[in-house]
Amino acid sequence: MKTPFNPTYQKYPSRRYPIYAKGGMVNSSSPQASAAGLEVLKKGGNAMDAAVATASTLTVTEPTANGIGSDAFALVWSAKEQKLYGLNSSGPAPMAASIEAILADKKDNCGKMPVFGWTPVTVPGAPKAWAELNGRFGRLSFAEDMAPAVRYAKEGYPCSPNLAIMWQRAYKRYFEVFAGKPEFDEWFKTFAPEGRAFEAGDIIKLPNHAKTLEAIGATGAEAFYSGDIARKIDADSRRFGGYLRYEDLAKFEAKWVEPIKVNYRGYEICEIPPNGQGIVALMALNILKEFDFAEKDCAETCHKQIEAIKIAFADAFHYVTDPDKMEIDYTSLIDPAYGAERAKEIEENAKIYTHSIPPKSGTVYFCCADGEGNMVSYIQSNYMGFGSGIVVEGTGISLQNRGSDFSLDYKDANCLMPGKRTYHTIIPGFILKEGKAVGPFGVMGGYMQPQGHVQVAMNYIDFHLDPQQALDAPRWQWMRDNSVTAETSFNSEIARVLQQKGHNIRVDINTPSFGRGQMIVRLENGTLVGGTESRTDSSIACY
Repeated sequence: MKTPFNPTYQKYPSRRYPIYAKGGMVNSSSPQASAAGLEVLKKGGNAMDAAVATASTLTVTEPTANGIGSDAFALVWSAKEQKLYGLNSSGPAPMAASIEAILADKKDNCGKMPVFGWTPVTVPGAPKAWAELNGRFGRLSFAEDMAPAVRYAKEGYPCSPNLAIMWQRAYKRYFEVFAGKPEFDEWFKTFAPEGRAFEAGDIIKLPNHAKTLEAIGATGAEAFYSGDIARKIDADSRRFGGYLRYEDLAKFEAKWVEPIKVNYRGYEICEIPPNGQGIVALMALNILKEFDFAEKDCAETCHKQIEAIKIAFADAFHYVTDPDKMEIDYTSLIDPAYGAERAKEIEENAKIYTHSIPPKSGTVYFCCADGEGNMVSYIQSNYMGFGSGIVVEGTGISLQNRGSDFSLDYKDANCLMPGKRTYHTIIPGFILKEGKAVGPFGVMGGYMQPQGHVQVAMNYIDFHLDPQQALDAPRWQWMRDNSVTAETSFNSEIARVLQQKGHNIRVDINTPSFGRGQMIVRLENGTLVGGTESRTDSSIACY
């Protein structure tokens, strides 16, 4: 569709202010998904109902980063109980998947887990997460929460500018890699029905997606895990040599977990425990609390932040995996005394703590709140863009490729085992103060996520920035060794000093690589203050 303008060309700098509301607020990377959450709030639902509506709609309106076959995590603040709950709905490796089996399958690997195809597909957790949130906390029926997503999939919605960019990048890559391979035919039928990627302004309809979402809503997600949809997934997996089976789906359960937290200058920063990497953000903050930061925009602040992140990742890459398989008690990694010891390792110049190379990814994060004080921090991901490239025939279900993070080396903590959950990059964040909710926050984007959490939390707590400015502030991302990328808006003088300290600074014009975040803060009088990501198609819906 041709337009007289380019919606992604921004000649002039844009400016956003924080949004204030009283009745409810939904912040997400898709205007339609935010509207879906607001729709169920105004229908009488609470923040948890809004989370289900928003999450399911995002599989329709941002399929470039998540889908029905995603995994999900959530932090849920119950105003009635004055308690924060954690939900881990990441699925394990299929029981038929093993290091021996995958190494023996010469066509699908080069001695390591493949990125695409059926092999890296683990049990999807997102539909179960929706059912759990609705069943435990929701006021509306599950079908009512799912209705906006079904409608958008059936009736269509216009493609937004950044969504179009991500779709075009995916189509180009998938066409080069997948064209002519039968297991990927359904992806092209579903997401490129006209033989091309969608462009900004095009109307996107996903009819198979609508039927699947409707079935999930009508059955409390049982259709997906033990009904006809599960049988279709099993059949497709067998047809193309995958490991996922009906039995893997049928026995899957999401886990309610106790959030982990560190005290940072009187605030409690909360994350989901391993197998998620939220502990990386907490480890870094546990180190950084040993220093005083008077100024945000200075090289010394950035240097210490980067070094703390490097130390935290060094530990995480060595230890973090399925918590049932970890060799240590993960709470020891965020012990205050341990943070103080690690802080002593930071010197005037950059040091190398790890050689691990963070890969790219695709994820959606949103947060929502209602007028009663309930709040949800939620994240959902296919991992790398559309994920594995696999779409189950006739269902619209794009499956994640989370298993690609497994190691095929028995000596590694995150080595593949049947039924084991892998190291997971997606993390929702939440801030408490004196045991009371301040609000949810998050930054999506693979290994950028804990780095974004540290930067946004410090922007709010140390430097007193409002939620919008906390998100808008220029970001950096540690990549490997002493390599760090910075946004084009990053201060060039600070970059020069960091370079002198031994950091290899490179400017990256690819804005989405620095993550896409959302944040809500609840003031003492109940007013909600929201910020939304200026780096993508984000929108706040509120009343």
